[in-house]
Amino acid sequence: LLEIVDKKTPMLEAFHAADNVLRQGVQGISDLITSPGYVNLDFADVKTVMANQGSALMGIGSATGENRTVEATKKAISSPLLEVNISGAKQVLLNITGGPDLSLFEAQDASQIVADSAKDDVNIIFGTSINEELGDEVVVTVIATGIEEDPRQEPSRRNVAKNRTTDQDNQGGGYRPAYADSDANENRQAKSDDPFGNWDLRREPSKRQAPSGDDMSNAKKKDFDIFENQTNADDAGGDDQPPFFKRRRQ
Repeated sequence: LLEIVDKKTPMLEAFHAADNVLRQGVQGISDLITSPGYVNLDFADVKTVMANQGSALMGIGSATGENRTVEATKKAISSPLLEVNISGAKQVLLNITGGPDLSLFEAQDASQIVADSAKDDVNIIFGTSINEELGDEVVVTVIATGIEEDPRQEPSRRNVAKNRTTDQDNQGGGYRPAYADSDANENRQAKSDDPFGNWDLRREPSKRQAPSGDDMSNAKKKDFDIFENQTNADDAGGDDQPPFFKRRRQ
């Protein structure tokens, strides 16, 4: 909107310029249906182009002078207020309205500009009409549908979403509650105190050292005879029970 209005243009007039784009789109469709032409376009043509075709572009351009048809066509397909462009369109409804001096070559120029701006296999439904009240002016109406989004815009959208996520992570990561640091310190302390913290059963198999002969050579061995008659403080004495069946305490 700032590209088409003057710096001193009042705000209400600037908004009227934006509303005028919508008015032109509606007027262009209604004129195609209601106004007869030499190469007529009717409601069936409008339905063919617009039914289930996704994003659409509707524009009207007018111009006078030597290159009036070229200028009017460029205005119709490249208005700064349109959110989409005609690039990639699959269906186009093109109508040219001029005075009695409208030539066939001018109509061909408008059709060629639209074909060059859209896809190679674009289907253009062409119509012309004569309005003596226009004089030297030419009015070009374009309705383009089946427009594909520019694939070059997709990475930028992903980058914006990624940047937003990164910013949120940075904002949320600046605050760490005190208990989070305390828990982390306790976990590190517990790992350092654990005698098995650095031991891995799969990496370090258990190795048990066999006892050497020197360790057992110095051990004191006590001679013991199971048939030896030993006294015990708990023995009542004078019974027939063998001594090895009695509990002995040293």
